[in-house]
Amino acid sequence: MRDVAESSETVAAPSGAQLGAARKFVKAHGKPSRAVVENIGRAGARVVLVGADGALGDVVVPSVATGEALVEAVEDLAPATWDAETVKQTKIGPEHRRKMAGK
Repeated sequence: MRDVAESSETVAAPSGAQLGAARKFVKAHGKPSRAVVENIGRAGARVVLVGADGALGDVVVPSVATGEALVEAVEDLAPATWDAETVKQTKIGPEHRRKMAGK
């Protein structure tokens, strides 16, 4: 039998700037807001913010674990997945659509 060693990876705490950005988003777009943490490979993770008003925002962090810690640390920010309720809450406006299209 082989012993399986647990990962000793250290979780980087969210920075003050990352926490501030998420708190500012919640304040501007309503409570409760939702956060979906997505792995983006070597770049880390993207915390997609969905405001109570349907606005979208994001914060990039070094890892999924850091993203999860960010969500836990911000009051009125609830962890979410891209379930039907979260998708239905989003309102993508024309400016955001242009940005996603690279225009």
